[in-house]
Amino acid sequence: MRHLVKGRTLGREKAQREALIHGLIANLVLSEKIVTTEAKAKEIKPVMDKIITKIKKAKDDKQKKISVVRDLRKDLNVDCVTKLSGDFFKKFDGRNSGYTRIIKLTDRKSDSAKMAVIEFV
Repeated sequence: MRHLVKGRTLGREKAQREALIHGLIANLVLSEKIVTTEAKAKEIKPVMDKIITKIKKAKDDKQKKISVVRDLRKDLNVDCVTKLSGDFFKKFDGRNSGYTRIIKLTDRKSDSAKMAVIEFV
């Protein structure tokens, strides 16, 4: 039983799982819409929402913005960080949360995995 154990293992070890999540987040930021399995989409949704909230809170204070960019540089590549720290978050000004949406698709034909699209609202 997995009582009080958060997160999905996605069939990977910890380092591989973290690399997968960082790669999915980078692809989501750059293309703004990706097709992946439902479990992976559900796993990256709260992470992406927290990143956008952190950037929105730091938009007015220059020191805070620098620290947020430094934190993001640890996990994401340079292209993603520059896009996120630019004017990307301005389309979410009217929202307090819920910056991403998951749309379920039909099962994948080869292995019947549940597929989903994750995109920005």
